[in-house]
Amino acid sequence: MRNLIPSHIRVPVLFFAIAGLVEYFVDSGGQPAFMEQPIILLFLLLILLVLIAIEAIVSAMANILYQSLDEAAQARYDANTNKPFKILTWVQEKYKNLLGSKPIEDEGEIILDHNYDGIKELDNNLPPWWVYSFYLSILFAVVYMVRYHVFNADGQFVEYEIEYAEANRAIEAYKKTAKGLVDYNTVELLADASDLKSGQKIFESNCVACHKADGGGGIGPNLTDPNWILGGGIKNVFRTISEGGRDGKGMVSWKAELKPLEMAQVASYVLQFQGTTPAEPKAAEGDVWADESIKASKVEGEIENKNTTEDLELIPVQGKTMASNN
Repeated sequence: MRNLIPSHIRVPVLFFAIAGLVEYFVDSGGQPAFMEQPIILLFLLLILLVLIAIEAIVSAMANILYQSLDEAAQARYDANTNKPFKILTWVQEKYKNLLGSKPIEDEGEIILDHNYDGIKELDNNLPPWWVYSFYLSILFAVVYMVRYHVFNADGQFVEYEIEYAEANRAIEAYKKTAKGLVDYNTVELLADASDLKSGQKIFESNCVACHKADGGGGIGPNLTDPNWILGGGIKNVFRTISEGGRDGKGMVSWKAELKPLEMAQVASYVLQFQGTTPAEPKAAEGDVWADESIKASKVEGEIENKNTTEDLELIPVQGKTMASNN
């Protein structure tokens, strides 16, 4: 085994193996054991010195024993010692072949006439590994040119844009299923029975004191009429629950007590009161609120009807008038 592993490899391996065992068995927290406890560092240094001393003594004794052998015994020892390194010799020979250089005894054949203060130059060929690498780079360049400049494959910028778009789609898909990430901009009206049930529990635990269990209003406004102080719809109700009402007289902010999903659930439940009839309704407060998309649809319809009317032309027909499209 000593012939298989040289001493300059054997000593560090043994040292780090011992250091690893020490680190494993000593509870040193987040830092290495020798940093937490200097005595361990001294112990490891002592181990290293002992290993070096043992290696030096064994090597010296082996050398003395070798010198005491006769030539035949030394030859047998050398033969047995060199067996494990045959593969290393094979690697060295292959490496020399890849270098493509001439042996020292044959360098006289390739020496040039150049002489610089006694320094002469050899006409060695380029190393085969360098030549083959150069040919491979040319082949790669040709394939690259044909792929990206002849067949117009997607370049790095196009690939980046595609991956960026895919990542955004994945994020949006994740947000749709991750209700806990909602905010004012992404919140949507929840219609699942489980969400509304959770919203009811939150409302009954935190909101009935001001709005009553049927939403008719008490200290807080009536939630059943179409009037809203800070705007209706899921987004405005979510924002009011999260940020609170008017300064000094509105309800407090609940974002410290409720998670985003919980605020979305209770906001969706609150909107279920719209159009119901409470037992003791409070007088309406604020302005009548309508969904912006509904308003936009009505405006577009009115504009379309107006344009249609303007395009009509009155023409007489047998003493009567009728509308005709231009």
